[in-house]
Amino acid sequence: MDSDAFANAAIDALGPGRLAAGVPLAPLTTFRVGGVADWLADVRSVDELRSLLAIARATDVPVTVLGGGSNVIVSDHGVRGLVVRLLLTGIRQPEAGTVRAEAGVTINGLVRWTIGRGLAALEAWAGTPGTVGGAVYGNAHWQGRNMGDLVSQVLIATRTGELSTIPGAQMEFAYDTSRLQRSGEILVWAECRVSPGEPTALRAEARRSLAYRKRTQPLASPSAGCIFQNPVPGRDTMPAGVPASAGALVDRAGLKGRVVGGARISETHGNFIINEGTATARDIRALVEMARDAVRDRFGVVLRDEVVWLGAF
Repeated sequence: MDSDAFANAAIDALGPGRLAAGVPLAPLTTFRVGGVADWLADVRSVDELRSLLAIARATDVPVTVLGGGSNVIVSDHGVRGLVVRLLLTGIRQPEAGTVRAEAGVTINGLVRWTIGRGLAALEAWAGTPGTVGGAVYGNAHWQGRNMGDLVSQVLIATRTGELSTIPGAQMEFAYDTSRLQRSGEILVWAECRVSPGEPTALRAEARRSLAYRKRTQPLASPSAGCIFQNPVPGRDTMPAGVPASAGALVDRAGLKGRVVGGARISETHGNFIINEGTATARDIRALVEMARDAVRDRFGVVLRDEVVWLGAF
């Protein structure tokens, strides 16, 4: 990694004050834990993204993309190389039945935009943390609905900065996964299918969804959202009478309320770990492994991570 060459070239490409060194990442995540990034750059255009990717490749600097900071846990040791935040926040309707949202658009912002224009499809996602980029990357799900089900096409950037438009059918969407996790490609924008809707009814549905989240999830405390994927019928063998729910399995293993350091398994939802104010990534990791071991030993089910770990653990 040629640090000096990278920094000099990145500053030339972005301009003064745009590349920051030694930036704490905890405030940029919903869990509020983690160390520093070697460098952080807020990217405001596709050209900037392509330039940084080319420079990083030429100087052998690793690149990590950070969206809204939900669904991730940053190591206490931080993240080496360049962390990129995509501040691409455009939304438009290229044609009837389609909305195009750039990767940095928040899901809540997209929900508000579509509802305000009488466009149905996304209203039930109200209250979902994170960005379009993260939702597509992880094929976010809510009450049996997957983000990938709505995606008609995307624009992606390869790690060399090349751009390609990809049909949604080629995104390899499956439970909690997409092609981006395999390929390392970076989402630039996604187009979602929408249909006409009545704004008042759409707002009512959004309020119902948000109210349900508030009742069933510990939204008042810092967390990363769900820690584990739910077991998948046909892939995971569930004991009789036990629902295919990671939260239910953690609950029945008697782990709700379990504490390590400043981290606690939520009493509200067993698939959430909350930061009580002093948690470290190490505390959280210990709770995750404790829950995984307990569920495996009690029920024979191996829980898989839904959360993404950034940095060395």
